Amino acid sequence: MRPPFPPSPERSAELRRRFAEEARSERPDLSTLCLLVGAEADGELDETGLDAAQVELDRLAGLLPYRPGGPRAWAVALRELLGERMGFHGTPADYQRLESSLLHEVLARRRGLPILLSVVWLEVARRAGAPVYGVALPGHFVVGFGPDEGQVLADPFDGGRVLTGADAELLVAGATGAGIDPSMLRPADPLDVVLRILNNVRAWAAARPERSDVALWAVELSLLLPSHPARLRYERAQLLVRRGEFVAGAVELEAYAEVVSAVDEGAGERVRGEALAARAMLN
Repeated sequence: MRPPFPPSPERSAELRRRFAEEARSERPDLSTLCLLVGAEADGELDETGLDAAQVELDRLAGLLPYRPGGPRAWAVALRELLGERMGFHGTPADYQRLESSLLHEVLARRRGLPILLSVVWLEVARRAGAPVYGVALPGHFVVGFGPDEGQVLADPFDGGRVLTGADAELLVAGATGAGIDPSMLRPADPLDVVLRILNNVRAWAAARPERSDVALWAVELSLLLPSHPARLRYERAQLLVRRGEFVAGAVELEAYAEVVSAVDEGAGERVRGEALAARAMLN
């Protein structure tokens, strides 16, 4: 992938306004939120590109058979269309690529991380009327079809392979070393999916200090979600300092120190010390 160039400040502000508005709507649209993340990463993704990605999801949904049957039949139909016919799947190398977390790139390359491939499965299946939802297994996102008592899981990263109970156990054990808990199989909320995608982007950037720009926009989009970890404010402050924005970083650190002090005065004092150190860098 060519190095992605960020959008202009004006375009970024508009994208973030729309992202926050969609995230706070009564029924947030997963594909819209994921595409706005992509547009924040890639300044070349304009309105035409955003529309084209939605049209492609519609097109793929139109290729599915009409109501193929129960949950397993839906899972098989999605596997045959997206995994076998269209070639969507993942490889270990996809974990090293930023575009593996960007929906428009995943639609173009037909490669991506488990969670982004699952978004493709979810959005195509939803448009076709399938009883589908995301399942946030630890370390490996999959999709589920049908109610609890008849739930069928599929792994888009593996081309949509329909999973047995033993397969799911192995995925969880590989990530946690422990057994599967029924709570892990519950439908994932769309906003939790988006936060997990942004967490993946932050992890990608954390391994590449030269891409602190990517880490910063990923944190700032996360902070626009209605519910997010408070510690993200601290992470944003640290990124600002690292990028040489010492005053802005110090202000953020001081604000975070006030929040932390309410529950841990010692931690608040440590953060205030970081703010002083950031201001001292101006000298």
